[in-house]
Amino acid sequence: MAEAKPWDPASEPNAAGLLLGHFVASGLVTQKNLEIELLRLEKDAADVVHPSFLAQKCHTLQSMNNHLEAVLKEKRSLRQRLLKPMCQENLPIEAVYHRYMVHLLELAVTFIERLEDHLEIIRNVPHLDENLKKMSTALAEMDILVAETAELAENILKWREQQKEISSRIPRILAEENFLHKYDVTVPP
Repeated sequence: MAEAKPWDPASEPNAAGLLLGHFVASGLVTQKNLEIELLRLEKDAADVVHPSFLAQKCHTLQSMNNHLEAVLKEKRSLRQRLLKPMCQENLPIEAVYHRYMVHLLELAVTFIERLEDHLEIIRNVPHLDENLKKMSTALAEMDILVAETAELAENILKWREQQKEISSRIPRILAEENFLHKYDVTVPP
């Protein structure tokens, strides 16, 4: 079967064919260029339009369609199953045990709220030894830093005392220097 070419005047006229025919007639595009472009497009789309791929896609769609048809046929029974509670709405418990059940339900709710935390703790159990080693290392480093800080504080206090001593001597030294200048006395070095 010969394929229809939109630029071929023998095929039925359509908008694309008329436009391409106009371009070919005006010389903007040659028929050879159109055929080359068509072959390139066919090559690019070959994996999408190849019969084996189309058959596989058709089979997948058909099986999905069959499944959806089965779901639609069972729609009423599925809806009833979904509306039906999974357990009884009220539990047959003797009245004397009701207060204990209230407490038990409170405990269950608390447990469920903290479940993620409990699971995280359980996940971290295998890493406990590693975490303890890291903590021991961090404590040793902290002890070293505390010792260095204490030594630095001691040095600062010594320096401060030296500065106070020097500060207290400065007025006396200045006074002696002024006295010597007043009487033009030079001090040998």
